[in-house]
Amino acid sequence: MGEENCTTVTEFILLGLSDVPELRVFLSLLFLLIYGVTVLGNLGMTALIQVSSRLHTPMYFFLSHLSFVDFCYSTVIVPKMLSNMLGKENTISFLGCMVQFYLFCTCVVTEVFLLAVMAYDRFVAICNPLLYMVTMSRTLCVELVSGCYLCGTVCSLIHLCLALEIPSYRSNVINHFFCDLPPLLSLACSDVTMNELVLYIVATFNEVITIIIIFTSYLLILITILRMNSAEGRRKAFSTCASHLTAIVVLQGTILFIYCRPGSGSSVDTDKVTTVFYTIVIPMLNPLIYSLRNKDVREALRKLVGSKIFF
Repeated sequence: MGEENCTTVTEFILLGLSDVPELRVFLSLLFLLIYGVTVLGNLGMTALIQVSSRLHTPMYFFLSHLSFVDFCYSTVIVPKMLSNMLGKENTISFLGCMVQFYLFCTCVVTEVFLLAVMAYDRFVAICNPLLYMVTMSRTLCVELVSGCYLCGTVCSLIHLCLALEIPSYRSNVINHFFCDLPPLLSLACSDVTMNELVLYIVATFNEVITIIIIFTSYLLILITILRMNSAEGRRKAFSTCASHLTAIVVLQGTILFIYCRPGSGSSVDTDKVTTVFYTIVIPMLNPLIYSLRNKDVREALRKLVGSKIFF
């Protein structure tokens, strides 16, 4: 690509998911519905955990932060995407693009580590129930959550600083529905090998570490479950672990597919469809998977609603 085609940019154009008007309207309504459920589910779950004393346990402390992070990174992407789909202009400023990427990356990395922490929490609760409240002290829980946010912030800053060093782009048209790093790097005029290498290394390292923690925890949980004498206890533990693992596999699988490939192994359209799952669908499903199937949450919600009705 010739140097004459390279220029600094002040704004980007986001092509979105489709340029077919009828499909854009349908997708807008669909994603608006999903976003509404996401906001209601995650903020509702966070509020319920705060006001219900029976949910003041380490497991729900982590769950409240997972719900908060889900709400945040869905909000970073979906409102702007809906605005672009329904409006005539699909633009986002350079600064807005960088901020969107930074906040999105922070939330996603934080969630990946939060899921690993939650898997460890379930391991302690099921394998060492008598020492659970002692082991998972309030101080340790705060330190673990703080570490998750710190990892998310640091990883995002690394990618952001490298992206800001790109001097010019051969085009300002991003073939995506938000400012993600891979499509942004594909537009750079300068050599972005270092950016791509750092992205691959950081993403792979985070994935490997968290997957080891998650699957080691659930393997030990499985061994403990199989040793249980109570059939009801085994059924309840299996049900909880299966739902948790479903959410983890979908999130981790899509992240591995998008960011941990050495090179462009699939089409841009495939990447966009895959990205929809962990940016839009997963934040909606997490409250359902982790919470509404939980007896304690249902009882707390029933008690809260009952007290409001009879107040």
